Amino acid sequence: MDEDRRLRIGELSRRVGVSPELLRAWETRYGLLSPERTPGGLRLFSAKDERRVRAMRQHIADGLSAAEAATLAKEDNDQPAGQKSSSLPEIRAALERGSETLDEATVQAAFDRLLEDFPRQLWLSEVILPFLHQLGERWASGQTTVAHEHFTSNVIGGRLRTLTLGWGTGVGPLAILACPPGELHELGLLCFGLALRERGWRIAYFGADTPLNDLSHTVGELSPAIVVLAASDRRRFLDAASEILALGSTTRVAIAGAGASSALAERLEVESLEGDLIAQASALTP
Repeated sequence: MDEDRRLRIGELSRRVGVSPELLRAWETRYGLLSPERTPGGLRLFSAKDERRVRAMRQHIADGLSAAEAATLAKEDNDQPAGQKSSSLPEIRAALERGSETLDEATVQAAFDRLLEDFPRQLWLSEVILPFLHQLGERWASGQTTVAHEHFTSNVIGGRLRTLTLGWGTGVGPLAILACPPGELHELGLLCFGLALRERGWRIAYFGADTPLNDLSHTVGELSPAIVVLAASDRRRFLDAASEILALGSTTRVAIAGAGASSALAERLEVESLEGDLIAQASALTP
């Protein structure tokens, strides 16, 4: 299509194979299209609009949600010639540098680029969770200090928590998220909750070191679709085995995190969400 040519919505619809109603929805919900208006109020669409629609269709076909697809489609087509935004590996490298040097400004700037340039589930899966996993391994092997681990976890955790505002509202199914007693590493669970929220779930978040007897009373009050317990060490689940068994007898329960496994879930008579937490969040159904 000629860059200067303008199309009416019907012609654009025929060219890209998307109904006019859906094109209007994508324009309203996601700001995907930027039509010009004639003095008579007629909306005309550009070559850039057409490229965005084609890119969005491809991203949806690749398995992304409509919101993620729209974000990427706009980014794909809006980058000035010869200029590229930071790649995910570059941003992760910046996070690692900031962590190693205790440079909060570098970590914050890297997180800003993630928010500005990439869909949430993509950067959670490709950057934040792998980075946090590597940080934990480096701390466990003595390659980094407790101070470095605490510094980085606090900065990243603070940014993740700003994204949780209002995640308990709406009409979707409710998930209760908690760590069993003694488990203090909760950032993976936060990421899991954010990914669930992207899929329409409501979140009741209890976080680290949650007494499960108290949680049982809360389950009775809230009637969640599922309770997800996350731990980095399987011993946290084993130490709370009797409470988990009791909780699972009254509601749907799943275990997640590095400490979870299918064998352990079977022993505790609950579901297992081992492996990629973002993939598990995408696949979880009420």
